[in-house]
Amino acid sequence: MSFLLGPPSFEPKDFTIATTAPNFRDRRHREERAHRLNREILVPEVRLLGPEGEAIGVVSIQEALRMAGELDVDLVEIAAIAKPPVCRLIDYGKFKYAEQKKAAEAKSKQKVIEVKEIKFRPGTDDGDYHIKMRNIRRFLEEGDKCKVTLRFRGREITHQEIGLALLQRIREELGDAIVVEQFPKLEGRQMIMMIAPGRKKSGGTKPVSETAPVAQPA
Repeated sequence: MSFLLGPPSFEPKDFTIATTAPNFRDRRHREERAHRLNREILVPEVRLLGPEGEAIGVVSIQEALRMAGELDVDLVEIAAIAKPPVCRLIDYGKFKYAEQKKAAEAKSKQKVIEVKEIKFRPGTDDGDYHIKMRNIRRFLEEGDKCKVTLRFRGREITHQEIGLALLQRIREELGDAIVVEQFPKLEGRQMIMMIAPGRKKSGGTKPVSETAPVAQPA
C-alpha cells in the first residue's frame, strides 16, 4: 500500500520566527532604557506633566496615551515609585538628551580632592614658613588635602625633636581648620604629616597642644 504525501510545510515555524524576532528586539531595547514609555506603562492612572513640565493632574493611562498621540510625543514614566507614577509628555529623544546634559553638568561641578605636598626643612626661615603656610591655607580652603613633608639632611636626623616642634607649630596655627589624618611619621629621612580640611564648628574648640609621638620606621 502506498500513500501520497504532499511537500512538508514550514509555514507555522516561519510565522513564529517572523513574529517573535521584533518582539525580542523591542524587549531588549526596553531593558536598556531607564524609563518605561507609552504602552509599557501598565498602571490604571498617572500623574501627568506637560511638555514644558507643567502639571496637568491625575488622569487615566488611556487619556494620557491619547494626549501623547495628539501631541505626537511619547508618554515617559519619570517617577515609577510615586503613587500614582509620574509621567511626562515629551519626545523621548529630547528627554534623554536633557537628562544626559544634566548629568554631565553635575559631574563637571564635582570637586576632585587632590593631595598637595608642602615641603619644609628643620631650618626653614620665618619668611619661607609664612609663604608655605599661606599656600596650605589656600589648598585647604579649596577642599584639598595637604601632605606636609619635613626633610632632614645629614646629622639633622639626630634632632628629630626640631622637626616635630615645627609640625606641631603648623598644627596649632591651623587649629580647627584641619583634621590630622596622619600624625607625624618618620619615613627614611622624612617626617610626614597628612592634614585635611576640618569641619566648621560653632563655638570652636581649643587646638591640641600636646605633641603626638612620632611613629618610628619598622
